Amino acid sequence: MTSIQDYVDIVKQGISKKAKDGRPKKVVIVGAGLTGLAAGYELLQAGHDVQILEAQHRIGGRIYTLREPFAPGLYAEAGAMRIPRAHTLTMAYLEKFGLKTIDFMMGNPQAYVHVGGIKRRMAEVQVNPDLMGFETSAKEKGRLAGDIWDEAIRPLVQKVEKDGWDEVIAEYDQYSVREFLELKGWSEGMIEMFGLLNNQESVMNSSFLELFREDGGSYYTNMCQIVGGMDHLSHAFLPALAPRIRYGAKMVAIDQTPDEVVVHYHTPAGGFDIRAEYAIITVPFPVLRHVEVLQPFSRAKQRAIRQLHYDASAKIFFQTRRRFWETDEGIYGGGTVTDLAIRNLYYTNYGQDTGRGILLASYTWSEDAQRWGSLLPHERIEQAIENVAVIHPQIMDEFEAGASHMWHDDPYAGGAFALFDPGQQSLLYDDIVKPEGRIHFAGEHASLYHAWIQGAFESGLRAALAVHQEK
Repeated sequence: MTSIQDYVDIVKQGISKKAKDGRPKKVVIVGAGLTGLAAGYELLQAGHDVQILEAQHRIGGRIYTLREPFAPGLYAEAGAMRIPRAHTLTMAYLEKFGLKTIDFMMGNPQAYVHVGGIKRRMAEVQVNPDLMGFETSAKEKGRLAGDIWDEAIRPLVQKVEKDGWDEVIAEYDQYSVREFLELKGWSEGMIEMFGLLNNQESVMNSSFLELFREDGGSYYTNMCQIVGGMDHLSHAFLPALAPRIRYGAKMVAIDQTPDEVVVHYHTPAGGFDIRAEYAIITVPFPVLRHVEVLQPFSRAKQRAIRQLHYDASAKIFFQTRRRFWETDEGIYGGGTVTDLAIRNLYYTNYGQDTGRGILLASYTWSEDAQRWGSLLPHERIEQAIENVAVIHPQIMDEFEAGASHMWHDDPYAGGAFALFDPGQQSLLYDDIVKPEGRIHFAGEHASLYHAWIQGAFESGLRAALAVHQEK
């Protein structure tokens, strides 16, 4: 089994030095997100003939740095905005391309908690959680849900470290997050505190293993961001790959014979096809669901494409005339949590030298995000302003521009990221990643690092390695 360190070695050394050489092959890659870019880059460096089809007129996929409609020097991260330093494969690419990073602050005791009409600084709540009025049990009084959560998963973390994942998956894949908390005897008030303060309420019915993998792996404890915007990472692949990318090429059908793969695609100029020995398909399964497969995939693959759950996600951004959260309230980074429709609010440091600010006014998932998506773009901005004003009245005077992105309504994504329902890791994962003849599958959904850049890179290198080693 290939380890993350093996993939890190590929980034440093190349496939040809890490694995037995195969003969040069013609490979078509569908999708120029980070998965397709990494796969294409490593195959090209190993001497293969690579062509990448990208339906949009930009690369990066769910790396999407918005520079419009904001003033010069300002930007917002509609997609990925943070990288765990524990993700050594992602960090290896940052090092390879010489990309500078700075810390991304997750928690800030100076930020706020706003629940049930009560607004407190996070520092106050951490000292006395009972201030927020959660109806917890007697034994839970005075305790933070996050601390009790850490205690609950610590034995499982130790078990994984000692014995591997198999037993934990077998025992706990059936549970949702809520079911796990109920299994541990949490009161409804403590579950509510965990959902709100730890930003988990909207995904309580998703697989427990998804959250456990993140928190057990310390994903959120030491994070960074790329100086100048996350799109610098995708753009770093362009010097090598730019001539190999066909923009505006939307895959509409795929076929294969014993000797080749044929990808049919449309552009504004009409229909075309490209033939290759192998294909790497990186598009999300909600998008692949609408592609005609002329030589049908196996029943197991079809089931995985139909059933894999993708989560909705929405972001709403404000440009502000001044950075009032810093100057007025002493908040530098981190986020505020609320039970309002905006849910989570992040204080970015983008464009500090301009004097203006970018506020991530709302970051929501699941049903919360779907509700924002049902509004017209201008309505999202107006309603978000109303919510933010409850926390920061200054926004009424300081707001200058706004933007939003709904990943579940994005025709090229169909969702923000894959997120297993209970049982889906055991039921679907092997079939998600399994090739179909000459067609390989990659993307964050074809990894266990759902929603993270590391999953995109890992799956892309796995597929590239498999193609490289074909005889």
